[in-house]
Amino acid sequence: MRSVPLLVAAVGLACLGGLVIHFGVAAVLRCLFTVGWTGFGAICVIQLVLIAAMGVAWRVLLRRAPLWAAIWARLIRDSASEVLPLSQVGGYVAGARAIAVTGVAGSTAAASTIVDVTLEFLAQIAYTAIALSWLLYRDPRARVAAPVAAGLAVAVVLAIGFLIVQRRGFGVLDRLAGALGQGWAERTAAGAAGLHAAISVIYARRTGLWASFAIHLVCWLVSAAEIWLALRFLGAPLGLGAVLVIESLLYAIRSVAFAVPNAVGVQEAAYVVLGLSFGLTPQTALALSLLKRGRDLAIGVPALGAWQLVESERLCRRSLRSRGRVKNETPVMATGVSGPAPGGKGRTGASFATTTGET
Repeated sequence: MRSVPLLVAAVGLACLGGLVIHFGVAAVLRCLFTVGWTGFGAICVIQLVLIAAMGVAWRVLLRRAPLWAAIWARLIRDSASEVLPLSQVGGYVAGARAIAVTGVAGSTAAASTIVDVTLEFLAQIAYTAIALSWLLYRDPRARVAAPVAAGLAVAVVLAIGFLIVQRRGFGVLDRLAGALGQGWAERTAAGAAGLHAAISVIYARRTGLWASFAIHLVCWLVSAAEIWLALRFLGAPLGLGAVLVIESLLYAIRSVAFAVPNAVGVQEAAYVVLGLSFGLTPQTALALSLLKRGRDLAIGVPALGAWQLVESERLCRRSLRSRGRVKNETPVMATGVSGPAPGGKGRTGASFATTTGET
């Protein structure tokens, strides 16, 4: 099962390569290189600002976590999702791990991740609704309006179900675990109860919820402005409304294909199809997708490298502490006749006792 994500990623890479070869490697690269280092740097800076803002959106759900920890964890979450051969869920786990090691309780880290992802999804629904409204305003008979509206309705139903599970569904898991008896079921129930309690605490802070939702919605809108600017660097300017529609549909498709690591191949195919509807050439659409991937690599690789160093240092300190405890454990040989053990018979011969501490 562990090889499945790698297999899916390999298929996605093959699709990406096939699209680039089909539409012309030279043409795609020529379009991509028109951005220049200045344009590429500007896109990276905007993305870093967005990541920091999304870190703030995560932080407002917590009370005691430092702001830098939330921003750092959000950087790791996005980097893992976009660089490593992981699904989006794998990125969520990496982000929760990153914020937990800064001192946030594990249940709180997991609960805040779940709520933050939920609010981001709700903001994405609002973002898509804004794009659909603009599309209908410009062209009431647009062919893509009906599937977008249908997809939006499905997303709303899924969001409502997700919210119900978070607020009410843990009771079912608690009862099921209790009915199964002892052992792992009790541990599952205890973990679910702790997670449920942490989620309930976060949902009780209504101001934080609305603030996080608003920040996420602004980030979605600014991300469309980022792509609007990128298209200008690529020499293929589009109106902000058209970019809004393309990006909202793109991320809706990526959400459906969440199991595909980094949405490799999916993003490129979606850009080609959506771009054609708004006058973008396939070469420009592919160049835009590759520009975004280059941006993600430029940000994500150093971030994941730093994260690896932090984790390695923690493991090294833990190993040293463990070795120190072992050294302090001195074996002591006691010979002769031992006295009777409590509730049992006496024994003769040599016995070994282990004492901890200085001798």
